[in-house]
Amino acid sequence: QLLVVVVAAVLGCALAAPLNDDTITKFLSNQDTDGTYAYDVQQSSGIQLQEEGQAGHYARGSYSYISPEGIPVQVVYTADENGFHPQSDLLPTPPPIPEAILRSIQFIQEHPTPEELADRAVRAQQF
Repeated sequence: QLLVVVVAAVLGCALAAPLNDDTITKFLSNQDTDGTYAYDVQQSSGIQLQEEGQAGHYARGSYSYISPEGIPVQVVYTADENGFHPQSDLLPTPPPIPEAILRSIQFIQEHPTPEELADRAVRAQQF
């Protein structure tokens, strides 16, 4: 009886697993002793991943796929000490800063408060 339960459980798990016929069609990878690396992976579903860089210092690469809506998505990126910088037509972008706000920022920079002047003096000594 225990064997029947185990077989039924394994069969149930196998039938419940999602079917995924996606296979890796290209896999290139290189890693050198100086920390530089590169990889290029492609799958039969159209997913592509590429990256090169030096571990802990920088990376640049891209990935692409087809969205569930059928839209091709491509993202090109760099990553460095200043963070991750993706670029894609599908990424949201902020609206332009209104002219009135730009003028306000300029006025504030040209007319600092006494506290701002004191803070600038302290920062100048720190650097």
